[in-house]
Amino acid sequence: MSRIAPLEPPYEPEIQAHFDRIMRGAPPLMLFRVVASNTRAWEKFRAGSLLDRGPLSLREREIVIDRTCALTRCEYEWGVHVAAFAEAAQLTQSQIRATVLDDAQASCWSAPEQALIAAVDALHLRATLSEDEFDALSAHYDDAKIFEIILLCGFYRTVSYLANGLDLPLEANAARFPK
Repeated sequence: MSRIAPLEPPYEPEIQAHFDRIMRGAPPLMLFRVVASNTRAWEKFRAGSLLDRGPLSLREREIVIDRTCALTRCEYEWGVHVAAFAEAAQLTQSQIRATVLDDAQASCWSAPEQALIAAVDALHLRATLSEDEFDALSAHYDDAKIFEIILLCGFYRTVSYLANGLDLPLEANAARFPK
């Protein structure tokens, strides 16, 4: 069980409406139920969230999220995203595995994806991009996408802090880290 108790149904109508919009009919994730147990945290989470589509393709978005969660060792959020989006994002089993176990130059990635993963790695390790890393990223992605990449890295690092710090139990249908 989580270190902070999650909300239990029935949920207040406003919270239920948020869950319905985010989860599209599926039961709310433990993460959402725990964060929603604190009104201020839930409002900040939703206000700062990047749960909308944004300018990145689903594939690009999921590569950023999966890699960020892997680097923070957040099996909870990594597993939720792999289970929910990997197939639609057309990530192969080799690529899913590489988000956790390989470096940015793994041969399973295209050149733009290698630049993307290298940027995620740099942001995680140093909280910045070198000129070479930024140039490699901007060779493939426009300014709107670069903003989104940086924002996603920061947001999913925060999500990882929440999931790891609160010791959220892994979702039953979520993927598990490869060995």
